[in-house]
Parts: sequence; C-alpha cells; structure tokens
Amino acid sequence: MNRRELLKQIALLTGSVVIGGDLFLSGCKTADKTVVTFSPETIALLNEVAETIIPATATPGAKAAKVGEFMKVMVTDCYTQNQQDAFMKGVAALDEICKKANSKPFIECTAQQRHDFLVVLEKEAKAYNQKRDEEDKPKREEHEKKNSTLAWKDQTEFESAPSHYYTMMKQLTLLGFFTSKTGMTETLRHIQVPGRYDGAMAYAKGDKAWAE
Repeated sequence: MNRRELLKQIALLTGSVVIGGDLFLSGCKTADKTVVTFSPETIALLNEVAETIIPATATPGAKAAKVGEFMKVMVTDCYTQNQQDAFMKGVAALDEICKKANSKPFIECTAQQRHDFLVVLEKEAKAYNQKRDEEDKPKREEHEKKNSTLAWKDQTEFESAPSHYYTMMKQLTLLGFFTSKTGMTETLRHIQVPGRYDGAMAYAKGDKAWAE
C-alpha cells in the first residue's frame, strides 16, 4: 500500500479527509504560523493515546513506532494555524475530560478505562464532524462559486473548520504507524525491492497486508 492509498483508507475509516495529507505527500511546510511547543509530557500522552488505538500484540504497537513524535512533526509542518490551535486545545481537553470521567488523567488510567474513554470520544467526534460538514457545505459552495469567477492563479483552496481533535489524533496515529519502519516491517509484510507480479497469490485468513 503506497502513501496516497493509505491516506484514502484512513479518510474512509475516520470519515474525514486526512488533515495535512497533501503536504505529507509533497514534504512541504506550511508558512505564517506560530511555533507549536510539544512538551515531553504532551508527547508521552499522545503515545499512550496512540497505543490505545494500536496496542502491542504479537507485533509492536504505536508507542514502539514513536507515533507521538510523528504527531509533533505533522502538526508543526503540515497543519494550518487553525488546525494547530484545535489540536493543541484538544490535547488539553482530552486529559481534562478524562479526569472528570475517571478521576485521574489518561496516562494513569487502566487499559480498559482508556479504551472505553476513546470509544466515547469516537462517537463524539463523529457527531461533531458531521455537524461541521453540514455547516461547511454552503460556505464551500460559495467559495467555489467565487473561485469560478477568478483566474486560476488567483483562486484559493477552501479551508473547512478543523475536525474534532480525536479525529486528528486517530488519523495521525494510523498514518504515523503504517508509514513507520516498525509498522511496515513488523506489522505489514514488506519487501525492500520490487518482486514479480502475482495476480493469483494464495491468501490465508489472518495474513498480514503488504507494505511498499
């Protein structure tokens, strides 16, 4: 699976276009933003959230792939200012909501408590993103209408309101893990050099997917 296909699969899984996906593919950096500061504690929290989404089993989980560090790079280099603000506020909100629900921060919760908490956030995020999309629809249409009257060089890309912060975290977890050396070589099956094409290769239930 190449990176472009992975972005499509993550978008389908999370119900939202992967934020910063185009920049991730091009390797560009967004400009005109304040510097985002990720403390060691923030990265540790993101690693634990990611590990709850992709836990270690017979193969390593998200923490082994250092997904927290990957999130830091993506948010810093590929998110717009509005997206950065929403993500960082979400990090703080996640811990505060978890404290109210479990009387302790996320990082101190049991594996089951973490799982149950993220299930609730998943439902909240889905409803939030659906409402966002409905509110954005007329704005997007108006933007496209305006673009149609402008020369190509003067047209701008519509920027929707940021997705729910948990959607961002889940997208970055999946993207970071499955593009990491750990995810590609220890979770997916990986061949470093191209091999022959076999359109009828045998498949057994439970076989790992292939990485490119």
